[in-house]
Amino acid sequence: MTIVKVGPEDRELLWNVTQKYLYEMTGYYDDEMDASGVLHYGYFDEYFTDPRRMAFFFRDNERPVGFAMIHPYSGIGGSPDYVMAEFTVFPAYRRRFIATEAAAMLFERFKGRWEVKFNEKNTAAKALWSKATASYCPRATRLNEEETVFSFET
Repeated sequence: MTIVKVGPEDRELLWNVTQKYLYEMTGYYDDEMDASGVLHYGYFDEYFTDPRRMAFFFRDNERPVGFAMIHPYSGIGGSPDYVMAEFTVFPAYRRRFIATEAAAMLFERFKGRWEVKFNEKNTAAKALWSKATASYCPRATRLNEEETVFSFET
């Protein structure tokens, strides 16, 4: 597996898979589609204009199998180097340890202070981030009844 930075030429592909990801997240959040069936992602364009935001595809034999979106803007008032804004492995590729491997590769590639937020109702995400960050001894901060942020240093 490889992790490849998303460039301007990949914008449409990232938009399309982000829509599918956002649809999946409606199981945990009350986001609604607009009149044309689009789920709003307010910062999407900034991943192509803000040099501090980065998006990556996870590729297996050149086929995209997931993606991550990273920025440095804390959700808990901290001063992280990196915040995992979005992270998914597409359903057909789950249960193959791709998510754990991709997370480890990102943490190795981008050393520093991290924040990773997940919804407590998303038991798969909670299990992934608990496992992927365990060796870094993360500090858990509850934002509310549903959301937790792990902060740690790689």
